[in-house]
Amino acid sequence: MRVTLLGTGDTAGTPVPGCDCPTCQRATELGVERSRFSVHVENEATGESLLVDASPDMRSQFLDREVPLPQEAIITHVHFDHLDGLGNAYRLVSQLDVHAADERDPHTGESVADTVSRRYDYLDRVDVFPETPYDPFEAAGFEVTLVPVDHPPILCYGLLIRDEHSKLAITGDTSFGIPERSRHALAGADLLLADGILPATACEHHPLGGRHENEDGIPRTFGTKHMTREGAVDLAAELAADRFRIVHASHRYPVEEAFADEIAVDGERFDL
Repeated sequence: MRVTLLGTGDTAGTPVPGCDCPTCQRATELGVERSRFSVHVENEATGESLLVDASPDMRSQFLDREVPLPQEAIITHVHFDHLDGLGNAYRLVSQLDVHAADERDPHTGESVADTVSRRYDYLDRVDVFPETPYDPFEAAGFEVTLVPVDHPPILCYGLLIRDEHSKLAITGDTSFGIPERSRHALAGADLLLADGILPATACEHHPLGGRHENEDGIPRTFGTKHMTREGAVDLAAELAADRFRIVHASHRYPVEEAFADEIAVDGERFDL
């Protein structure tokens, strides 16, 4: 299993166009980017590839990285930075099988699979396959399981991707309040990609502050929707991940913290 981080940023990415903050300036100086979230998983045994989330930056991501175009994809939730890249499938691929959860979201009135089908019904190259959370299914030769996480107000899912030898876990967009059953499924991964939008100190400036404090009172959730860096680190320890990387990072990280080793940048690659 070869894992390539195509996009490691939040909804705005880093650097943000027109932004002169120190973190965006430093990213430009370093020649690194955190584009909108997406992960490429290559099955070297079968020659197939799986795309996790369709970033709006999909075109440039595939131009920048030497990875094959995918045969299958998974959409974790319906926020635009994880979904809207699917429009690229019209010109980039001859066929794309898209897997998404089948449970109805009370907030949207439809499942993720329903939303993908409705919004991309004009793409005859895209076929949507509804999948039941916690029930494994096959995609690109991998065993894949959607696991519910906590990203209010909409339903959102993490992922477990397995082959004969390796286990990749992705939290998806989530607070620290991941259900116990999902934590159990994600545990023991060779690589964990964990949402960590900002450090806990940033909670002081959020209207809702932070949640899920540890024993020292440090918030592991920023507001209500995403983990803090400290939350991602604690989760990796709880889940006993062999390796972990923090993704979905914001340009609002203080510049002296934004490029720490554990915070991923686009293009990182892992052979599991």
